[in-house]
Amino acid sequence: MYDRLLIAACCFALLLPSAVLANSAEEDNADSAERDIPYGIIDQSLVPIAYAGTEKFKYEVSYTGGITLGELHLEIRRIPGTTDDYEIYALVSTEDTFFNSIYPVRDVHVTRVKGKERLPYFYEVWQKEGHSYEAHKQISYDQIVGQVQYQKNESDPIEYEVGGPVHNEFSSFFGSRLMDFQIGNSFLIPTFADKRRVEVEVKILGRDHFKKTVLGSVDTVEVSPILKFKGLYDKRGDTTIWYTNDECRVPVKITSNLAIGSITSTLLSYDNPVCTRYTPIAKLSN
Repeated sequence: MYDRLLIAACCFALLLPSAVLANSAEEDNADSAERDIPYGIIDQSLVPIAYAGTEKFKYEVSYTGGITLGELHLEIRRIPGTTDDYEIYALVSTEDTFFNSIYPVRDVHVTRVKGKERLPYFYEVWQKEGHSYEAHKQISYDQIVGQVQYQKNESDPIEYEVGGPVHNEFSSFFGSRLMDFQIGNSFLIPTFADKRRVEVEVKILGRDHFKKTVLGSVDTVEVSPILKFKGLYDKRGDTTIWYTNDECRVPVKITSNLAIGSITSTLLSYDNPVCTRYTPIAKLSN
């Protein structure tokens, strides 16, 4: 499914889906505990920029050799009438690509988050894939009780016990980028995926410099989530995200290796009035 490739290349959790487990989730979590990896904590000094409710991203997603698959649009919006509730909006589309005539995709994902750690309390997706498939899915998160309720179309809701707070694919992506990026260190992000809680290890690999991006020449931090379970699609290999090494933490490039080839997501535009470092540059580039 092209949309799954698009999302997977652009979002941490949709960066979360990966190869079939070599070990059980329990073994993976035990291994992380043995190595005493801490849970990631959001740096509250970065929140006023990243969660101002004004941030917009646009990515081109391409397959090996530069074949364009489509675009992914991301936004963080403040929910009207609230003080601490935000909506992560994602649109995945194959419009204006060669693939659109073969397998058109238009999926809309909405995640609502709140609290200091920006944990999700509701997720909804409307899927239109191919020439006939449509689906509507909803997930509710009770972070206090440790329960997740899933419903697809008109089917009866299914409840899952997760034993504690969890992120989803989108909240983990936007939350993890605001955590401590100490080179050589790792942290854990508890995430609900594959009908269970999985503690995803995020490794901080190193620093890099990109001379040509929509934001100009930028210094970056290279980050890799270690993905050990099967999710929306089967992925073989690593995912790497490059964030700007500053207070805005803009993800400028994401790569995901597949069984054959790889997918690259490249930032096409960025708009966040609170990030005065980059927004004027990004606007001039469009």
